[in-house]
Amino acid sequence: MRPKLRHIAAMIFAGLCTAASAGDALHARTEAVVRQSFSGASTEEWNERLRQDEAQALCSRYRNHAPPDVAKRILETQQESFRYPEDGKLMGSWKEGEKLASVGTGGHIGNIQPDRPGTRKGGNCYACHALAKKEIAAGNLGPSLTGFGKLRGLSPESIKYTYEKIYNAQAFYPCSMMPRFGHNGWLTPKEIADAVAFLLDPESPVNQ
Repeated sequence: MRPKLRHIAAMIFAGLCTAASAGDALHARTEAVVRQSFSGASTEEWNERLRQDEAQALCSRYRNHAPPDVAKRILETQQESFRYPEDGKLMGSWKEGEKLASVGTGGHIGNIQPDRPGTRKGGNCYACHALAKKEIAAGNLGPSLTGFGKLRGLSPESIKYTYEKIYNAQAFYPCSMMPRFGHNGWLTPKEIADAVAFLLDPESPVNQ
C-alpha cells in the first residue's frame, strides 16, 4: 500500500475508534445520570426499565432507523408476540377503556412522586393522542384518534388490527415510539380489548 493510502487508512481507523469510544462514554454517562435521577428505584424496577429485548436493542443500535433487513426481522419477531383474551373477545367495554385511557399512574419511580406498590397501571393515552373531544388536555406526540371508529369501522379486520396495534406497535412499524403495551405486560389482554372498544365503539365519546 502506498504511504499516502496507508496514512488515509490509519486516519479512518483512528476516527472509527474515537467514535466508538465516544459512543461508549456517552452511553455510560447517560446511564449514570439516569440512575442518579432515580436513586430510589429498586433493582427490579431498574431491570424492568433498562433491560432491552432484541427488538429494542436493535432500535437503539440503529437510532430507530433500522436498515431494511433488520426492520424485517423486527416485524417478524414482534408479530409472534400477540396474545389474546381468554374469551376470544377483542373488543370489551368502552367505559372501562375510557377510564384506562385517562390513568397515567403505575410507572412512577424515584424520589419525587413514586407510585405506591400495586398502583394501577394505566394506558395514559391522552399523553400522546387526542381522543374524546371533551378532554382538552391531550398530547400531540401521536396522531389524533378522535373519530377513530368512524374511520375504521367495526369489521373483524379493523378490531383485530386495533387490538394488535395497541398490543405491540412494532409488529407494524419497527422502532415505533408507541409503547408495546401487551408485549411488555403493561396492560392485560382484557384491558387492551377495553381500549379497543373505547376507540371503535359507536357509543364511545371518541366517536361522538
